[in-house]
Amino acid sequence: MKPIIPFVILGTLLLAGCQDKETVALPGPQDLTRDVSGYFCGMIVADHPGPKAQLHRKSGGEILWFPSVRDAIAFTLMPGEARDVAVIYVNDMTGYSDWQSPPMKWITANSAQFVIGSDMTSGMGIGEAVPFGSTDAALGFVKAHGGRVVAYKDIPEEYVFDFGTDDGGRS
Repeated sequence: MKPIIPFVILGTLLLAGCQDKETVALPGPQDLTRDVSGYFCGMIVADHPGPKAQLHRKSGGEILWFPSVRDAIAFTLMPGEARDVAVIYVNDMTGYSDWQSPPMKWITANSAQFVIGSDMTSGMGIGEAVPFGSTDAALGFVKAHGGRVVAYKDIPEEYVFDFGTDDGGRS
């Protein structure tokens, strides 16, 4: 009977690993106010045109604000930073009518469809990753402004860090 004990213990451990993981509630998006400064630039986020981003850290619940979605994505690509990200919220640009004042509807970056390589620039004057809550809305934007639609995980690092004057991923 003793030789079977290690297999019983191993089986119990394997089954315990199959149990549902405890779901941790994500912090909700915060309202953008005039007292919010951009993480990299220190400027008032609300004064910049185009979509914005808010990044919630796991540790301490700190919120980092970005006047450009592309800046928030760049932050996550920096060594050591991505592991401390609880969630990133971006403006859903569906139905936008004024690039200067994007809609204040927030969606998670992971659920958004992004248009990259369009003719619209970020709050910092470079190409923007423009988020939409639906593929149809993103395709409508492409029709009007060029670019291509990609999921968050498929935004090329080369696009995020390309500050030159080339097409920035319009291909």
